[in-house]
Amino acid sequence: MLDRKEIYLDNSATTRIREEALAVYNEVSREEYGNPSSLHELGFRAEKRLNEAKKTILGTLGAKDAAVVFTASGSEANNLAILGRAYAKERYKRGAKILTTEGEHASVSSPIARLHAEGYRVARIPTRGGLLDMDALERELTADVILVSMMMVNNETGALYDLRTVADRMKKRCPEAILHADATQSYLKVPFTKASVGADLITISSHKIEGPKGVGALIVSEAVLREKGLSALILGGGQEGGLRSGTENLPGACAFAEAARLARQEMDGNVEKMSSLRKLLLANLHNDPDLSAISPTEPPLCAPHILNITLPGIKSETMLHFLSSKGIYVSSGSACSSHSSHASSALIAFGRSEKEADCSIRISFSPRNEPSDVEALCEALKEGLGKLARTEKKR
Repeated sequence: MLDRKEIYLDNSATTRIREEALAVYNEVSREEYGNPSSLHELGFRAEKRLNEAKKTILGTLGAKDAAVVFTASGSEANNLAILGRAYAKERYKRGAKILTTEGEHASVSSPIARLHAEGYRVARIPTRGGLLDMDALERELTADVILVSMMMVNNETGALYDLRTVADRMKKRCPEAILHADATQSYLKVPFTKASVGADLITISSHKIEGPKGVGALIVSEAVLREKGLSALILGGGQEGGLRSGTENLPGACAFAEAARLARQEMDGNVEKMSSLRKLLLANLHNDPDLSAISPTEPPLCAPHILNITLPGIKSETMLHFLSSKGIYVSSGSACSSHSSHASSALIAFGRSEKEADCSIRISFSPRNEPSDVEALCEALKEGLGKLARTEKKR
């Protein structure tokens, strides 16, 4: 094993589990091994811990009028929100309309594509320059819309979308429609509450906030529950209020809640630190002549932890492997689509060309990163630009 410091800058793909969350995971696995559905003391104790975890997560969102449905991932939560809404009522199957944005994560765009193939109408709102096209939104908000599904923070560009305005316009134009916010990249990294964003459904994910992998959640408003506006996708024992059958991952849920509790406590400082690291990287890119050929993607409203950069004629995968050889870990885009041969739809939607998208890498920070990590990245980028540009020219 090489004797070097690892610099992890791929925190939008996943984060390292924090020790406190791992301790809770191990404790619950050992001590609270009962099934929350069992009608004996061990089952009652397990159910109590599960409900405490849900209460903690709702508290981080300031949400009292909602339920938590634990899932196995953020992707599953997105599928439950989208397909569950579309299949909730028989009348929706006769040409109901769904709105989303260009450049969504595959766990949103893929189920919506399936619904389109089944006869649902779909409209995609442009996001050029990292801004929602509100004029296009206004045109598409018609009475037949049943669902608007949009990410709060774009996982590749870091663009922060104004979902509050979307929610307000929905109430005026199509009040029966519900808003689903994919908050996977914004939860506890961008300040918001359920009320402030105006969403009826909110997707969150444990491993994006230093919790364990294999746990996600869909926050469902009480109004949606009352109106039976969401249908289960996984059938069986009727756990999670009948919306997600299967024995709950109690250790994962409790560890998720612990990671969320601590991240909420530390949020102000974490946001400030990640924002300062992003600004430091941007300053280096703008001011260092050796890095001036790199073009950063800078949306007007952005999350504090994501910066996408476009390299001058060097494929992202080539630079990714070069940086990896130096112990610096970044991403060539969404981890869920990294094996795809297609250019990033998010970068294309932002306004990058296919060639530029193919030469872009994503740097994503966590509160565990330091300014020295940024400096090391910049030095490695300079070395890589010199070496790899000559290699690309020879091809």
